[in-house]
Amino acid sequence: MSVAPAAPPHTPPRNPTTRPRLRAVVLVGVAVVGFAICALVLAAYFSASLGVQVTLLAVLFATLPLLVVIPTFVWLDRFEAEPTRLLVLAFLWGALVSAFGAAVLNTGAIIAFQSATDPDSALAATAIVVAPLTEEALKGALVLLVWWLHRNEFDGITDGMVYAGIVAAGFAFTENIQYLGQAYTEGGGAFLAGTFILRGVMSPFAHPMFTVLFGIGVGIAAASPRRSVKVVAPLVGYLLAVLAHGLWNLAAVAGGAGLLVGYFLVGVPIFFGFVCLIVWARSREGRLIAQHLTPYADAGWLSRGEVAMLASMSRRREARIWARANSGPTGLASMRAFQDTASELALVRKRMHHSTANRHAVEHERRLLEALVEQRRAFLGEWVG
Repeated sequence: MSVAPAAPPHTPPRNPTTRPRLRAVVLVGVAVVGFAICALVLAAYFSASLGVQVTLLAVLFATLPLLVVIPTFVWLDRFEAEPTRLLVLAFLWGALVSAFGAAVLNTGAIIAFQSATDPDSALAATAIVVAPLTEEALKGALVLLVWWLHRNEFDGITDGMVYAGIVAAGFAFTENIQYLGQAYTEGGGAFLAGTFILRGVMSPFAHPMFTVLFGIGVGIAAASPRRSVKVVAPLVGYLLAVLAHGLWNLAAVAGGAGLLVGYFLVGVPIFFGFVCLIVWARSREGRLIAQHLTPYADAGWLSRGEVAMLASMSRRREARIWARANSGPTGLASMRAFQDTASELALVRKRMHHSTANRHAVEHERRLLEALVEQRRAFLGEWVG
């Protein structure tokens, strides 16, 4: 299948009014105010219940798992990196909005259950039933928002996993502050160390593993033109996330032998499955890039060697090293831009292939192809001069 050069794009007329810009400013302002309110409420709660010093200590220990979790999803996102602003938004949503909403809803559920049963049963029912439903819904809402509002930045399963993992990492960060702070308050350093081992060492990926199931569902919906899939896939993903979360909390509530059995017979296998899923998703991204860039090689826009390079992270690194050695920092920057543009082009082609592209896809494709030509000329330099 060849790709015929598209017609030169027409620059759309500029909007003569300031309404779109005003709308954007208002939306950003509302988001900032919302995040600030959640942050202030959570900070006040932690300060009142734990004290400032204990809160800061808990924040320090809660940060450590992020040094493993966040890089894992950044590694997954290497072929076609998501905008940094959206990843930061995802983390803040999880750490502030989802955590605040879950605290309110879970507390309300405990109070409601206590009116009909004893406190221990109320806590157990909330942990096993209510918390999974509310927390996965609150975390998953961000994934849905990115899909609905930034469809051109949401290309499938990998993107769904990345946004779900980052928002869940933010949620786990805030939740860990509470658990670590309470442990230190109740039992000092020994309890703090034990809680950190359980939550930060043995299960740092717990929340991401749950929410990634929902992210996969949204990713499947984003890549499908069928309306039924767009409804059913996210719903199935959400239910699986709730089920996994509920089983995990059931093991935690059981305590003792139940916790160990749940961890080693359920948690550990699921974690290794999660790791395999991450590796598979990244290798799949490379295969998709090769598949959707091949038509451009057939049409002469790319060479076969360039397609092979663009489909492999190791070959991409080798190409950047070569570009820097032959053309200096400018060549390196151009090679990076070439790789990023090619990845975006492959994803545009993928959306066109699956009939999920918007009406500007052909114009966007043409601009990306022209950019590839200019970027190639820049890093080749004297080789084509």
